Amino acid sequence: MRVLLIEDDAALGAAIRDQIAADGHSVDWMTRLDQARDALAAATYDLVLLDLMLPDGLGIPFLKTLRARGDVTPVIILTALDQVTDRIAGLNAGADDYMVKPFDLAELSARIGSVARRYTGNPNPIIALGPITIDLAGRSVRVDGKPVVLTAREWVLFEAFVQRPGQLLSKAQLEERLYSFDAEVESNAIEVHVSRLRKKLGASVIETERGLGYRLGRP
Repeated sequence: MRVLLIEDDAALGAAIRDQIAADGHSVDWMTRLDQARDALAAATYDLVLLDLMLPDGLGIPFLKTLRARGDVTPVIILTALDQVTDRIAGLNAGADDYMVKPFDLAELSARIGSVARRYTGNPNPIIALGPITIDLAGRSVRVDGKPVVLTAREWVLFEAFVQRPGQLLSKAQLEERLYSFDAEVESNAIEVHVSRLRKKLGASVIETERGLGYRLGRP
């Protein structure tokens, strides 16, 4: 899952970024709303983590603008504003969840997983795909009941396929998932990771549409 973090506190932002990355997600961290607008215009995100008090503006109008233009990307508000009226304003503006600082990073991970499952239409984090069992919440995979270890990059790509079964994903869409891991994504990175996923999970787990992209297969 690719996450956009909008947070101007350096220490908290770094902690959240590291937590999300450790969970196996890719994350782009912005400290200003103008940077966030540019990021949303340039890439597709699965989730936005939004602080409400930014150096160049307030998060609520930013969120209202997103929703007004039809952007349905899930948004979790992260803020020190703890009044009931603040929570109501955030949720009414279109937020999917509201967390008051300070919060436990493990709880943030759990809420991210919950929102992600809600939007993929799969409240059950356990998915069966032939002999493969996928635990989205635990970010673990088993084949014929035996655990299979995936790297963070492999998981990010495999998760993209699992969340969009049957949908063709272009190489460019998949490369976006890897951008936060490396300053540059090698030209053959997707081919390499897809090959490794096939070796670990089965040759038919990912299908290739030559010249178009890849989709989740049927092992």
